[in-house]
Amino acid sequence: MSRLTEICKELKIADLDSLLSEVPFKEERQYVTELMELVLDKRNTNRVQRLIKQAKFPTLKTLEEYDFTKITFPLSIDQESIVSLDFVERRENICMLGSCGTGKTSLAIALGIKACAQGKTVRFYRTIDLANELVEQYDKGKLSGLMKKISKAEILVLDEIGYVPFNKRASELLFSVISNSYEHQSIIITTNLDFGRWTEVFGDDRLTAALIDRIVHHAHILAFSGPSMRLEQAMARRPKISEEKT
Repeated sequence: MSRLTEICKELKIADLDSLLSEVPFKEERQYVTELMELVLDKRNTNRVQRLIKQAKFPTLKTLEEYDFTKITFPLSIDQESIVSLDFVERRENICMLGSCGTGKTSLAIALGIKACAQGKTVRFYRTIDLANELVEQYDKGKLSGLMKKISKAEILVLDEIGYVPFNKRASELLFSVISNSYEHQSIIITTNLDFGRWTEVFGDDRLTAALIDRIVHHAHILAFSGPSMRLEQAMARRPKISEEKT
């Protein structure tokens, strides 16, 4: 190990050797400045990639490729405000309601990835997966570790509430997660059910009412409409069938 490598390791500067030749030398101050800028850019890139990996998105989506035309925005927020992520600074929630395939999850992922690009911590969960993990850690006596990890995120994405009902223990633990998040984190929720039907998922009327109250108090509710995007894309990929000759 060279002395330069040892110093870089101590200063927590990675891969400096590989960057030395990427900066043209004109004079000393210019060279050091541009080299350090390159090191900083690489560090920021690595941090964003690490945040995206930690978030555990099921796939990668960007806002640039997203079609907002199927969304009805409330008076409290518009597309520009959503994309700017201003709601995160205010610890507000985003609830996305609509039928399966209307783009809710894609938008939740795209917002999460932009947040990671801004250095924010995000945790993405299919809600049924989180429910199962909460119950598993509870049974092992290790629930506090998972709750602590969730609490450190600036944005918590709970995807697909309403597709699978939860048992009593899972409902109670999910309620704890949402209660802990109240006014401390932003939650992005996707669901195919109106709030009036959430009792079908969480079971207990009082728990469901208290849970919804915490979610919607500082929330913007987006309505998604139209046919399934996945169905439309699948139909578009179908080969055209020539008209039969008469």
